[in-house]
This record gives sequence, structure tokens and C-alpha cells, in this order.
Amino acid sequence: MKPESHLFYQTRSRRPVLAEARGVYMWDVDGKRYLDGSSGAMVSNIGHSNPRVLDAMRRQMEKSTFGYRLHFETEPSERLAAKVASLSPAGMEKVFFVSGGSEAVESAIKLARQYAVTVGQGSRWKVISRDPSYHGSTLGALALTGYAPLSDPFLPMMQPMPKIPAPRAYLEGLDINNPATGAHYAAMLENKILEEGADSVLAFIVEPIGGASTGALVPPAGYMQAVREICDRYGVLLIHDEVMSGGGRTGKFMGAEHFGVEPDIIAISKGFGAGYAPLGAMIAHDRLVDPVLDAGGFLHGHTYAGNPLACAAGLAVIEEIETGGLMQNAGRMGGLLKARLENLMQRFSFIGDVRGEGLLLAFELVADRQTMQPLPKALNAYNELVELAYAEGLIIYSRRTRGGLEGDHFLVCPPMIISEGQVDEIIDMLTSALDKFAARAGLALETA
Repeated sequence: MKPESHLFYQTRSRRPVLAEARGVYMWDVDGKRYLDGSSGAMVSNIGHSNPRVLDAMRRQMEKSTFGYRLHFETEPSERLAAKVASLSPAGMEKVFFVSGGSEAVESAIKLARQYAVTVGQGSRWKVISRDPSYHGSTLGALALTGYAPLSDPFLPMMQPMPKIPAPRAYLEGLDINNPATGAHYAAMLENKILEEGADSVLAFIVEPIGGASTGALVPPAGYMQAVREICDRYGVLLIHDEVMSGGGRTGKFMGAEHFGVEPDIIAISKGFGAGYAPLGAMIAHDRLVDPVLDAGGFLHGHTYAGNPLACAAGLAVIEEIETGGLMQNAGRMGGLLKARLENLMQRFSFIGDVRGEGLLLAFELVADRQTMQPLPKALNAYNELVELAYAEGLIIYSRRTRGGLEGDHFLVCPPMIISEGQVDEIIDMLTSALDKFAARAGLALETA
């Protein structure tokens, strides 16, 4: 029996103690092996315990592990900032390092606001986001989040921001490949800007490819381009939340590259540091940063911003992604894995949708494919299937699909080093878990 834990997270449930992790696999202290089919929380993009990244971190540890940003510049942070700028759209030359995604989003909205104040647009303060969405757990980021179970308890403590529906065309029976569908959802942004008053709207924040809250949602044709045009029309800044879609997981370093759209500010984390050190960044266009710096500086900061050890790890992670061809592998293996997940729809009639790009993939369970009615809430599928897969030795990630209250989708996002044989392992274990879930829930399989 395990001793009482002094740690607490979200619930009283306990997990096995982690012994070691290498590549796509993890082992507990009893020797059981797990395939990390979600890269943790879509973090471990290059796999676990990469020796070249560990070596780079050891070398930096011999030099320094901390240097406060107001006291010193550090070589790793300068080099990483230059590298990030080279991977970002033209003109986005300014990088502000943080320790995680929530901090990156907070930094983005605070820079946007400070820029507006600096250039005489102090009436702009509203940041429009989507529902559902997830942008972080701090109160500022949570105000942007459209996921009621996470945000509702804290509403009296924060300033909720306007929301528009996420473009979940599959739920409405709309063709994702039809530009009219993209225009339909983008028009909701324009309508919201006009409803709120254009001179009060500061920014629109969007995940180019959805994360946990929408389950790897790929926007319909033309949506991202139309959003950019609308923001330009009304002087609204466009913030891309690439916390989950950035870092190469979709087959490109930034998810927005799939659509040829450039934002004004980017928030990135998770796979950017790949779990080797807490690391994230806000990347901003010079035209936003320069006026703020000229006016006296960015009124914001975190103790570990630009930590040299974290930045050394980040540099090594990017080098591994580039020299190892991991973005190309994410594209190839993502296509294979997505096809294999789509094949499961022939076996399991309750899989209603498979979506995503590269190795940012998800599938959703439904009671009826025609109406996309969710499974009964009481089945608790989003938790039950995760547990069944875990028992098989497969780690996947889930969320409630419909307002955080019902509906069930599952992210399958293994590290970018995944091989074809390991894709087969994922599908075999997932099939077994789905078979057991169907039997336990009394769900019929697809009939010929």
C-alpha cells in the first residue's frame, strides 16, 4: 500500500510512481511499460530522455543555472531568441521568455494592452476568444477560456471576455472544405466586434489548430485568412495561441503555417521545451514592442524569464527537431495514424469524428453519427476510456466536448519520433480499450 501523499493535484486518485522514461515509453516502479500516446499533455514532442538534449543541459549546468534578467543577459537566452525569431513570420523579431503556456498567454494580452495604451488607444481592452477554448489557468488566461467547469468558480474574481463559437463544422453538418463554411464562422467574429464596439476590442486570440478543448480542431477552409482580414479591418490585434500546436507537432513549426496567416503576437510553450525544462515564449512584431520599450519598458515579468538552463534545453530541442527531421516525421506518421484512427470508425459505430493535423490528432465518441448526439453523460466515457487504455499500457488525453459538461473526445498525440511499428502498438492497445469500453457500456459495434 502506498504511503499517504503530501502532494495534491486535481483529485484524490493516485497513479503509479514513474521510474524512468525513454523515447516514447515510460516505466513505473513495478516495471510496467506505457506508451506515451499523448506526449504527456502534448508536451514531450521529441520523446523522453534524449541524450543530446541532456548533454546540452549538463554543459549549461556547469556554467550557470540562473541569471536574473534584470542583472544579466545570457548566451542561451539570446541564442534561443534569435532562433525563435528566425522560425517566426517576418517582422516578429522580439521574444519574451516565460515558464509555461499560461504565462505566455498572460504576456501576450498584457503586451497588447500596453501597446494600445502607448499609442493612444486606451479604450481597447476586450480580448475576444472562442467557446470552447482553453488558454491557461491563471485568472487572466482563464478569462479568455471557454470551458465552464474550469472558469465558472472563479468568475467573481476576474473580468470575463467576449466569446464566439469555435468553428466546429462537424457538429453542424457543414463541409469543412467549403470556403463558405469558413466565412460563416469568421463572420461571427466581425459581428462580435461590432456588437462590443470596435473601439473597445483589443485582440482576438485563437488556436490555429485546436488543443485540448476542441480536440485538434482544424478550421474550415478560408477561416484563418478571413479572421486575419477582419482583425485588420477593425484594428484588432491577432494573437495565435500556439502553446499546443507550435513546436513542430503538426508537421510545421507553427500550426498557422498550414494556412499562410501571420499574427501580431504568438504564445508558445509545451513542445517548445518538450518537457526538459519549464519553457515558453511570447513572440511579438517589432511594431508592437518598439513603442512600448520607447515609452519606458514592458510592465511585466517573471522570475524565471529567460532562465539559461531552460533556454539551453530549448535550443537543443529545436536542434533535435531540425536535424532529426522530426517535423517531416510528424507529417508522415500523423497521416498514417490518422488513417488508422479513421479505420477504427468501421469497427466502432460510436466514433463520430477523427480530426487533426500531423501528430496533433483526436477522435470523438457519439451516440449517433448522423445527429452527432453525444453519448449519455452518465457513461463518463471521457474518463472511462482513458482508464481502460491506461490499463492496456497506452496513455491518451481526454476532455468533455460540449461545454465541458458532456461529450467525449480523446487526443492521440505521441512524440514526433514515433515509428510505424509504434503506431501499430497504439492502434492495437486503443482497439482493445475500445472493445472493453463498448462491452462495459453496452454499445453496439458497427454492423455490416
